Amino acid sequence: KPIRSLHLPKFFYVPVLQHSGTAGDVIVQQGDLVLKGQALTKGDNYRQLPVHSPTSGKVVAIQPHVSSHPSGLPELTIVIETDGEDKWIERQPIDDFLSLTAEQIIQKVYQAGIAGLGGAVFPTSHKLHFADKRCKLLIINGAECEPYITCDDRLMQDYADEMIEGVRILRYVLRPEEVVIAIEDNKPKAIQAVEKALKGANDISVRVIPTKYPSGASDQLVQVLTGLEIPQGKRTIEMGIVMHNVGTAFAVKRAVMDDEPLIERVVTLTGDKIRNKGNVWARLGTPILHLLEQVDYQADERFPVFLGGPMMGFILPSLQSPITKTANCIIAPDHFEYAPPEPERNCIRCSSCSDACPVGLLPQQLYWFARAEDHDKSKEYHLDACIECGVCAY
Repeated sequence: KPIRSLHLPKFFYVPVLQHSGTAGDVIVQQGDLVLKGQALTKGDNYRQLPVHSPTSGKVVAIQPHVSSHPSGLPELTIVIETDGEDKWIERQPIDDFLSLTAEQIIQKVYQAGIAGLGGAVFPTSHKLHFADKRCKLLIINGAECEPYITCDDRLMQDYADEMIEGVRILRYVLRPEEVVIAIEDNKPKAIQAVEKALKGANDISVRVIPTKYPSGASDQLVQVLTGLEIPQGKRTIEMGIVMHNVGTAFAVKRAVMDDEPLIERVVTLTGDKIRNKGNVWARLGTPILHLLEQVDYQADERFPVFLGGPMMGFILPSLQSPITKTANCIIAPDHFEYAPPEPERNCIRCSSCSDACPVGLLPQQLYWFARAEDHDKSKEYHLDACIECGVCAY
């Protein structure tokens, strides 16, 4: 089903920190009237991304609110009461991004608050600035990282032209020798839509890769495409490679061409407790419960709701917590989808877990060291290289 838009909630809860970095300074006060797209925070550097108002309304509180994090710990949140008008700030869209310099584009991307929408939420402006003159290969990641999640697949099907325009903007800034869009072979409609949008252009190539979890993870995708292994502690840019998600490319196009900050993203709503499954445009700050209520979610205390995929997602401590830049999928499973937890049994050193580990670790050794709380040994066996994909447990 195509991506849908849902009704807006009465209140939005916008956390001031939604990316990997530090929060900007709050520049609104309680009682202020704000417009859709207006900046609510501002930062001094590329690691301090601003957040924006998802609609027009009134700032009714600036206070801690439950977070969309496994801990559920409260974090500083700007609460906005909707006025129902959804009125934009003044915008200045442009027709041709070639009229801007690379530095102006990076600045626009920064002001729009764009972070990597594939899950790592690293500030895109910092990545573009950092990769200046060093990028040889630009990879656009259209490999959905986990089962159940289809937000990128659907975005490529419904908005291929805008996504490609975003890729061209990224190419203009980074000036790589080669641009590759990687899509898994279980997304034939997305592949078709992207190839149609490229209209045979030879400056961007589409690579269809086998569907194998977790090939959507950045280092694993680099390995699939280039055969290069990224050494632990190194960044892909040190090997001349930059990766951006398809959702990020789309957001870059909206920021640069339409002068729209990042105030919404595509979220997959799935699981058998949801009758009306599908992908929706979710404004950042929307309470998760509000989204679920509009897709016929049957609440059941026994089966908690997950944020993220089935392998790397986590149980939400509260459905009052908001959608943020990291939220790509909400799963409300039924009892058929829940496997009862397996009883813990002794490791017999069969090596299945290390054979399956995409990073080449020894999970059974790490298990022993973790049980013995031998942190030095755990580090020695590269615990910090673990990408928490859950394959060893599975």
